[in-house]
Amino acid sequence: MAIDPSTMNRERPTATTVRPSGRGMHERGRRSRFRRRSRIVKVVVLALLVALTWFAFSLGGALFNPALGSSLGSRTAEWARTHGGSSIVNWVENEWYSHHAPPIGGSVAPNAIRVPTSTPGAPSSPVSHLPKPAPIVPFASPVIPGEGQWSPAGRTVDGVPALYVTTLRPDAVHTSYVAGVAWMDTKLLSARLYSGSWIPGGGPYPFTAPVRTPQARSLVAAFNAGFLMNNAGGGYYTNHRMEVPLRSGAASFVVYRNGTPNVVAWGRSMKITSNIVSVRQNLDLLVNDATPVPGLQANDTRKWGATLGNSVYVWRSGLGVTADGALVYVAGPGLNITDLANLLVRAGAVRAMELDINTDWVNFSYYSPSPLGLASVSNGRELLSAMTGTPARYFKSWWARDFITLSARTP
Repeated sequence: MAIDPSTMNRERPTATTVRPSGRGMHERGRRSRFRRRSRIVKVVVLALLVALTWFAFSLGGALFNPALGSSLGSRTAEWARTHGGSSIVNWVENEWYSHHAPPIGGSVAPNAIRVPTSTPGAPSSPVSHLPKPAPIVPFASPVIPGEGQWSPAGRTVDGVPALYVTTLRPDAVHTSYVAGVAWMDTKLLSARLYSGSWIPGGGPYPFTAPVRTPQARSLVAAFNAGFLMNNAGGGYYTNHRMEVPLRSGAASFVVYRNGTPNVVAWGRSMKITSNIVSVRQNLDLLVNDATPVPGLQANDTRKWGATLGNSVYVWRSGLGVTADGALVYVAGPGLNITDLANLLVRAGAVRAMELDINTDWVNFSYYSPSPLGLASVSNGRELLSAMTGTPARYFKSWWARDFITLSARTP
């Protein structure tokens, strides 16, 4: 084979590294960034799915939980409050109440004022009892028949009425509203604090909803306690346990070992002794020395209604003790804090505290079984017909809030 001499002097090609063009590097970078973004998107989507799943189960469970209220709105609000949404709930409620102020003037609904069928004094009995309370002087005029007049209600104790109730308008301006007042004879009745899995939380407790058969044999009345503990500004003691530390100066509902209740300001020197069974605190005293405490302002929403944003006129309840030791419970719609204090004073309270507020939580129920029968839903009645929850809530295992009962004392 002949060799072309002209090719003898040409250099042979050598191996060289082929570098990608600028376009190729751009494509590789773009694919890398795309993969990183895809991973980020997947993580975000997964996190959103987890969050939405939790949200659906958590809120969905709340919407079907009657312990959070009787309406979907109240259940949503309570769920939001316990999950960091208090400011949002307060803003929504403030907006609603600012456009739904209580009407000025007006007439009460038919039969809203209870008219006593008779007004006898307490029957003579060998059993020790307190004298029947004096009528409450109404705030509004002209006075509606029956306004401020007491009627015996609920189970009697050895034939003696232990509970009296009345209705009246809470002020002279909002005359279409009616408040209810209950007076309880603590010589005939003993008190008990029932604790809930939500308020105060924890447990188990020997006395919690539902009211059991042994207690139903003597039950006369049951009513709401105070705020959620993170809003109550105080503590909770029961069943030999300090569930939430007690605060010096806080308004306190105290139950002693013999069942006698009291409403006091918890003093610095006061200590839990074997004679104290339960202490439920809520804010500060509203009434002291038979007078509303100094500095009360009708539009004060910071101290007396924080759980409802800036609403002023709402359902409120309060509990006081009279000079002779009776308990008085007051509740009604469209009340500001001064209305509540004035009602408690008119009802005879020398010391008193605000209890829970808002439509779904204010409830006083009393029971009228046969003399030896059981208190039950069928013989229960509410202090005011507009109260929600019905007398059944205290007989339901799902009721997770604390409440107070008054029962006939046993010999």
